[in-house]
Amino acid sequence: MEPLRADMFEEICPSTLNPIRFGGDKWAGLVIRCLEDGPRRYSELRVPLHRVTAKVLTRSLRLLERDGLIRRTEYATPVRRVEYALTPLGRSMLDPLRVACEWTADHWDELLDARESTAAAGNE
Repeated sequence: MEPLRADMFEEICPSTLNPIRFGGDKWAGLVIRCLEDGPRRYSELRVPLHRVTAKVLTRSLRLLERDGLIRRTEYATPVRRVEYALTPLGRSMLDPLRVACEWTADHWDELLDARESTAAAGNE
């Protein structure tokens, strides 16, 4: 499996501007995208999600696990390691997530304009 790229989610890209939330928090959709090709270790997730603090990423993973969207598997041998993988329920979110990302890309300029006008008005 290919390693996750550090620039998978650039600072300003449709995935970070998406107003539609998946899995309960801002980062859950990005975590789901990171897991779409198969299980990943926490350290692998940290590469594209480097802007997310360890505490917040851990919380997102726990929320996704609580909701049945990901599965956490701990291996004791030969060296202790933990992997996260999408469950069938989590995998079923990939198509809606793609549609939301496409919608965000289609409305990119409008979303940016709205955010900029809100910021200019001091309502961040």
